[in-house]
This record gives sequence, structure tokens and C-alpha cells, in this order.
Amino acid sequence: MLLSLCACKEKETAQIRVGSLKGPTSMGLVYLMELSDDGKALGNYSFEMATAADEILPKMISGDLDIALVPANVASILYKKSNENVTVIDINTLGVLYAVSADKTIEMIDDLEGKTIYLTGKGTTPDFVLSYLLNKAGLDTSNVQIEYKSEPTEVAAILANDDTAVGILPQPFVTAATKQNENLSVVLDLTKEWDNVSDTGARLVTGVTVVRNDFLKDHKKEVETFINEHKESADYVNQNPDEAAELIVKTGIIEKAPIAKLAIPYCNITCISGGEMKEALKGYLSELYNIDPASVGGALPSDSFYY
Repeated sequence: MLLSLCACKEKETAQIRVGSLKGPTSMGLVYLMELSDDGKALGNYSFEMATAADEILPKMISGDLDIALVPANVASILYKKSNENVTVIDINTLGVLYAVSADKTIEMIDDLEGKTIYLTGKGTTPDFVLSYLLNKAGLDTSNVQIEYKSEPTEVAAILANDDTAVGILPQPFVTAATKQNENLSVVLDLTKEWDNVSDTGARLVTGVTVVRNDFLKDHKKEVETFINEHKESADYVNQNPDEAAELIVKTGIIEKAPIAKLAIPYCNITCISGGEMKEALKGYLSELYNIDPASVGGALPSDSFYY
């Protein structure tokens, strides 16, 4: 009986190893990170941030991480690569993509025809979202010149020197670019453009949170505590931009607090779980699958994917 009680106590205090990406998907976590550092969080956590999803996926598959905050389509790919050993527990970020340019004649997607558009990562979320919106406008990639760059900062540098260029950037790089160059502005909010043309009601989902099923099976209580604390953290960031901006700088996501504060309202930080999560994410992944099945791992996840 004593052994059983000890095992139970150990399970309740099991540490959750959380991996996230440096950017909006981690911004909603910063308050929880602070609480954890101060020993005030209900759960027992360790956090690590990466600059690319490729750094996180192998650790989830190997079991070196228990929970990860990753791009929505990457979660679907991970579901396939791990032999369905992950479950999505919440949406942490909705749309964070914007078209930025010094060209004020751009007011709708149709106005991109003939333009040179710079974005990061062929076969990544910005690429798929742009293809989707061009298609809905009766255009395709043959109607525009697309140039891929490795980093958002490269795109921002080009925009600063070419008044005709258009850049597809995520927050907080949008805020940083427009703050540093008064000629640049947001010409299109891609989340609004998506909502305007989506005939299925699918929402634009940027980031989701997944847990390894091996961990979830034995530590459901701890995972549910994390979901609740994640929601409280996201709410805190949205409601307390001054304090949250300082935490965002402290964790190294953004260098300057004024830019972090300006970016927060445009990062669509959230924590959506349950049925609302399933409906929004399932619709989004379906749209990506229609564009390119490989974008979600070759097939749509089954219902077991959704917590």
C-alpha cells in the first residue's frame, strides 16, 4: 500500500518537458514560464525554445519532449511520422501572417498580380496560405513572382530597399519592420483575407500544442493542468501587454519591449481546446490537404488526433 501511494504521488508531480518555437507560439507561454521559474505554477515544467520545427520533431518522436507547440500542419505531419503517437490539445495561435509593402496601391489579393512577393520557406505555412488566397482570387503562382528567403529578417531588408516589393511576414517581424521603416505598412491582413474567402468556415490556424500519447496515457491530470495554465497564460499576455512585453524580452523572443507590446494584439495569441479546437483545426488541415496533401503528411489525421 505504501508503494502504491508513493507511485501515485510521483505521478502527480511528473515533470512535463515543453518545447516551443521562438515567436508567437511561445509568446502565450511566457507568463507560465515565469510562474514556473518562481515555483508558483501548479504543474512541474521545463521549457526549451527552438528556432525551427525541425529541431522539435525528432525530440517528440524520441520521447525527449512531452509537449510541443508547433505549426498546425507540422503537428499533422508529426502525427504520421510518430505512428499516431501525438494528440493535439489546443490551438495556441491563429493567423499571424501579413503582407507588408511600401506600395500603397495594394488593397486586395487581386492587386498582387504581377508583383514580386518575398516569403520564407517553400512548402511552409506562408507558402500554403499565399497559394490558397491566390487560388481563391482566380490567380496562381504563375501570376506573381515568388522569391523564397531563409529568414524573415532577409525579407524585411529587401522591403526596406524596394518600394515595389511585397513581403509575407509573420508577427512580430511585421511590427519590427514597419517600426523601423516608416514607408512600410501592412497592406493585407492574411487572416482577414482568409476569412473573407473561406466557404467552409475553416479558420486560419498558425500554431497548435501536441502531447505524446505515451505521456498522456500515464499523466492525463498533469496534461489537463497544463492546458488550464496555458489558457491562463495566454489570457494574461493579451490582457497585460506591458508586463507581458517585458517577459517576452526576458525569454529572448523579441529584443525590445516596445515592439513586443505593439506586436501582441496582432499575434492572435489564444488557447482554444475541445470541440472548437477540433472544428477549427480540422477545417484548416482539410484546406491545406486540398492544396497539397504533403503539407499535412500525405493524409488527414483521424479523429484520434484531437483531444
